[in-house]
Amino acid sequence: MPPKKKTKKTPKKKTTGKENDLEEKYRCSVLDIAVLQDHILSRQYKTMQTELTSKVKRLEKEASQLKEELLCQEELSKEQQKREQVEQEKDAIIVDLQHKLDNLETDYEKILIETLDSLTSQLSVARRGWEDKSTVLHQNYKELLTEFGLNALDI
Repeated sequence: MPPKKKTKKTPKKKTTGKENDLEEKYRCSVLDIAVLQDHILSRQYKTMQTELTSKVKRLEKEASQLKEELLCQEELSKEQQKREQVEQEKDAIIVDLQHKLDNLETDYEKILIETLDSLTSQLSVARRGWEDKSTVLHQNYKELLTEFGLNALDI
């Protein structure tokens, strides 16, 4: 605000009444102008202060919202990282278990093949033994039949 203009009082010269009246009107006009200018500056100051206050409040509110949004984004980012880490750990466990399952499958396949091979060879040995026994038994029965005078081929 500009300072108010001060009017100096000077001793009055003897002039005519008309000049005094005109000078008095001029002084009043200058004083009125100064008061009006001061009033205008006061209003402008109050208006600017109100506008700045509302702008500060709006910016503070926006800043708090942005801080809250930033915190939410950081929390979301942390949660996403945790989720990705858990998924990676799960994937690693799944791969490990799949590998173990494949190994077990291969081991069981080997065991089954070995067992079947062993069973086949045991059956072959048993078959040979049965064939030998049956051959001996047939031979004995043939001999008995021939002792009784029967032909084994007729029976």
